[in-house]
Amino acid sequence: MHQQNYIKGLREGIPVGLGYFVVSFTIGIAARKADLTPLQAAVMSFTNNTSAGQFASFALIASGAPYFEMIISQAVINLRYCLMSCALSQKLDGKLPFYHRFFVAFGVTDEIFGLSISQKGKLDPWYTYGVMSVAVPGWSLGTLTGVLSTGMLPQTFLNAMNMALYGMFIAIFMPAAREDRKLLPVIFISMALSAAVWWLPVFDFISSGMKIIILTLLISIGAAVLMPVPEEET
Repeated sequence: MHQQNYIKGLREGIPVGLGYFVVSFTIGIAARKADLTPLQAAVMSFTNNTSAGQFASFALIASGAPYFEMIISQAVINLRYCLMSCALSQKLDGKLPFYHRFFVAFGVTDEIFGLSISQKGKLDPWYTYGVMSVAVPGWSLGTLTGVLSTGMLPQTFLNAMNMALYGMFIAIFMPAAREDRKLLPVIFISMALSAAVWWLPVFDFISSGMKIIILTLLISIGAAVLMPVPEEET
């Protein structure tokens, strides 16, 4: 069963890995501008799978910021992954050893979380490992390629590649929405509220990472109250 779930994760993680490879080109270019070597940039992407966190760290590295400031900024920017980890913990068997929980938590990104949380019943960590096996190397190799190809690609092409990330979001969540129509209003309400929070000047005083956290909590609580999922379906 573990082998089957791992292969399933590999297969379903291929689009994520390909998308990560394309999107992380810009990460590599930003790393090069911060004077990171190709090896340093690749290791950073392998150990820190978050575009927002990496872009923020490049700015801090370039400015010579102290380590403590880097730690605080990463904790704030990536705090939403704590919420995702809490949700995934409810999908894991309570008897699962700690090291499985540790490695699953390491691989939590928006896309890997989306695929993992959409699995029916309890989540086999080997499924997530399968997704990670193609997604994490894709992110790292894309970053490495971006560093090495700095100056070779036009900016318009790089901007277009960033759209691949949004395509991955749609590809992950829309199949689940087709199976459960109750998810459709949640998705559209989430999009509308996110657009409002980002575009209305009244919310400019809130950082981008905190906006994601607040929206996640409010929408999750609202959906849980208005459309609760029966215990046997979780």
